[in-house]
Amino acid sequence: MGVTLKDVAEKAGVSTSAVSRTFTEGASVSAKTRAKVERAAKALGYSPNALASSLTTGRTKLIGLVSNNFHNPLFLEVFDRFTRGLQDRGLRPLLVNLTPQETDPEATIRMLRQYSVDGAIVASSTLPPTYSEAFRAAGIPVVNSFGRFSTAPQVHVVGIDNVACGRMAAEALIARGYRRVAFLGGPENATSTQDRALGFLAALREHPEIDVSVSYARAYSFDAGRVEMTKQLMQGRAEAYFCGDDVLSIGALSAVQEAGLRCPEDVGIIGLNDMEMSSWQNINLTTIRQPVAEIIGASIDLVVDTVESPARHPETRLFPCRVIERGTLRPVTEPRQT
Repeated sequence: MGVTLKDVAEKAGVSTSAVSRTFTEGASVSAKTRAKVERAAKALGYSPNALASSLTTGRTKLIGLVSNNFHNPLFLEVFDRFTRGLQDRGLRPLLVNLTPQETDPEATIRMLRQYSVDGAIVASSTLPPTYSEAFRAAGIPVVNSFGRFSTAPQVHVVGIDNVACGRMAAEALIARGYRRVAFLGGPENATSTQDRALGFLAALREHPEIDVSVSYARAYSFDAGRVEMTKQLMQGRAEAYFCGDDVLSIGALSAVQEAGLRCPEDVGIIGLNDMEMSSWQNINLTTIRQPVAEIIGASIDLVVDTVESPARHPETRLFPCRVIERGTLRPVTEPRQT
């Protein structure tokens, strides 16, 4: 048998209710009693039962972490930072792994209710805004991390301006003197793909002398990027590509090398995210850095605040991105002297 609350009470010389109050957040207990209970608990190796505590407080300290992107290597960093960040706040994640095709939130909401989560974080840049909005309608405090920018969000959104990132990628290619460029995006129905393409094409409309083409991969994955780039090379390649994210970019880079071409001498590539492997020497990908740590920290802060104040007005928090110069684009073209 494990050490019980009664054992701690007897060793500390206090009532069981005093022990219970000591380990109940926000409960009233004197400093003297707290010190006696904590000494007794440490001596006996007692840890309070989280499930029993939740019956008293009405809080499970569980936060649903929902994503349809666990297959993406970037999510290893996302998962690591989310779990450690939640644990540092005395919380625990309940993982929900969606298939890329899942867009109906009802099954997830039922499961999260079964476990009585205190709140939820939807970590996805591809799900439609209505997915997270369904959580709020069900009474679950929710934050959409890496979500779609909106000036009037229905739920808390933390992420980047994907339209601005698309424009940033276009400007990087323009500055390097490319005259045939292409957008190689992820799934066409993904909100992040749509917004990145929107910004990219809008910037290039200001440069009618540049030829632009658009194509979409079936998923944000290495294989999908490789397949789509192979198809583009067979049809007549562009000089440079803005790929929808780093995983697509690395797949595209593999296809370029398999075709006997060089990057950046024959084909230039710029990605988005700046995940760890993008800096590996054999990849050396020029990309746009998404500030993942800041996004996750803000998401955790918001979900904790929303659990405490469910009526809090939804807000959008955006973090700036920047180009990380590596080796898959040629150098910036110097302006001609007149």
